[in-house]
Amino acid sequence: MPVELQILGRAVKAAQYRQHRALDSRLASIGSTLAQWDALRAIGRTPGASARELAGATFQSEQAFGTLAGRLVAQGLVDRRPGHGRRFEHHLTPEGERVLKAGHEVANPVLAECFEALAETEREALLGLLRKIEGRSEGGSGL
Repeated sequence: MPVELQILGRAVKAAQYRQHRALDSRLASIGSTLAQWDALRAIGRTPGASARELAGATFQSEQAFGTLAGRLVAQGLVDRRPGHGRRFEHHLTPEGERVLKAGHEVANPVLAECFEALAETEREALLGLLRKIEGRSEGGSGL
């Protein structure tokens, strides 16, 4: 019997929603949100990246990322520096690096809890299938 695609899509969304709620809730303990921590992760992975590049990496519009980046600058977590032309490059400040590290320490147990029902081989299979849907090879960069 074929899987109903709307049910499959909703199951993926439900798992994502559960994970995001848990992360957002626990990241509050370090004074961050999931959107802020995700932006810090993206900047930490690609120091000097533009707002356009970081918006794509965090699944946001350029306008939404620009607003978020402005808040991160105001909080002293991110430094924006002029780049080529009108481009601004984004870098973590020492405080931004501290919050990013604290976020990793909070997120790792949350993610372990989210995926605890799956054996390691199932996790590998799930990752492979999701990357296949996304159109990436298995060697792609992880979030």
